[in-house]
Amino acid sequence: MGTVEEVRIAKRTGFCYGVREAIDKAKEASAAGKTTHTLGQVVHNEGVVQNLQDLGIQTVETLDDVDHGAAVVIRAHGVRPDVMARAEARGLEVIDGTCTWVIQEHRELTKLVEEGYTIVLLGTPKHAEVVGMLGFAPDAIVVDEEEEWEAKIPRKKRMALISQSTQPPWKFERLAAFMVGRAHELKIVNTVCPVTIRRQQDTMEAAAEVDMMVVVGGRSSANTKELTRLCEIAGTHAIQIESVHDLTDATPFDGARIVGVTGGTSTPIEDLRDVTRRILELAGTPEAAARADELADAALGRAATPAGRTTSLPHIIATPTSGAA
Repeated sequence: MGTVEEVRIAKRTGFCYGVREAIDKAKEASAAGKTTHTLGQVVHNEGVVQNLQDLGIQTVETLDDVDHGAAVVIRAHGVRPDVMARAEARGLEVIDGTCTWVIQEHRELTKLVEEGYTIVLLGTPKHAEVVGMLGFAPDAIVVDEEEEWEAKIPRKKRMALISQSTQPPWKFERLAAFMVGRAHELKIVNTVCPVTIRRQQDTMEAAAEVDMMVVVGGRSSANTKELTRLCEIAGTHAIQIESVHDLTDATPFDGARIVGVTGGTSTPIEDLRDVTRRILELAGTPEAAARADELADAALGRAATPAGRTTSLPHIIATPTSGAA
């Protein structure tokens, strides 16, 4: 017999707006009858990618796989400027789904290069967003974990710090403090995405009110891992899963009465509803398990605001709240 009576979905979850817009653009192009591709997976979520494939939208890894005249969607991570130029030169219809926040990163990098700064970029090496950023500042020094800062960051008269959008705010702040002792002039450009910050805040608030948390997202997703870490910092045990299919054992929920659910920026809010339902079916009290569908839909309805966070939820009508992402 399970102990879980209630499952709460953290607010301001679901796709970040950059991911949502890129997916919407791909769907709109396909609906208009265009042969549509995405350059790389538009989101690291197998269910979403399969849904796009069902709509005839194919994922390609290089522009060589796209026929002349077809449409190619640039995902939210953005690409190097030479990739855009090559696509246009090949006669492809380029549909730019680059997140507006990432576009701002590119503009800031261009200015920093023009102004002659030695640029330090906080980011995950080889991540698609970082690869795109380096197209605007090829000589930028990419650093990630704190252990490598001492060896990688030189002492220069004029240095600038910028960040991959989904890096943890605390790491960016710590690196900025470290670089104060490395440069006479230090320019700090805070490009940590505000949606990432708000999601972390909401996750910590949810964690403080429940007995345990379930974090849903890719195992290699940096922002998902950070959500798990923050739950633990809040003093709430958390388990991280990729999808509802990972929930096969009720043991982790033993003794938990209220469970919280949150997800990374590439996790559709529908997945959080499915996880909520599964938790109730698997570990709920007899009453909660019997009402799993109803309770999961109610939890989703409370969390899925403002309206339009994911366009695949047209049946949910909500009033946008001030300051929502």
